[in-house]
Amino acid sequence: MNELTHVRSDGSAHMVDVTDKPDTSREATARAILRTRPEVVARLAEGDLPKGEALPVARIAGIMAAKRTSDLIPLCHPLPLSGVELDLVPRGDQVEITARVRTKG
Repeated sequence: MNELTHVRSDGSAHMVDVTDKPDTSREATARAILRTRPEVVARLAEGDLPKGEALPVARIAGIMAAKRTSDLIPLCHPLPLSGVELDLVPRGDQVEITARVRTKG
């Protein structure tokens, strides 16, 4: 079994030193499914909610969260993102969410 890079031999957490790591291009994709009633998904898709259009707001919130990943996840190094795509696809009783990020660093 491989040892975790962010855990010292005594079990304590630490931040990995990446000083000598060469720049590389990276891409990551995450997917999720939001399940709810079909009538809720229909209202989401139509933008027919009392407080406005939820899906465009969710897209912006997801992009903003991706840009703040190192503030939200302990020991995560900040990386300059070169691209973020967030797709929300309403279908039946669910919204399929796909987030893709790219960086070079």
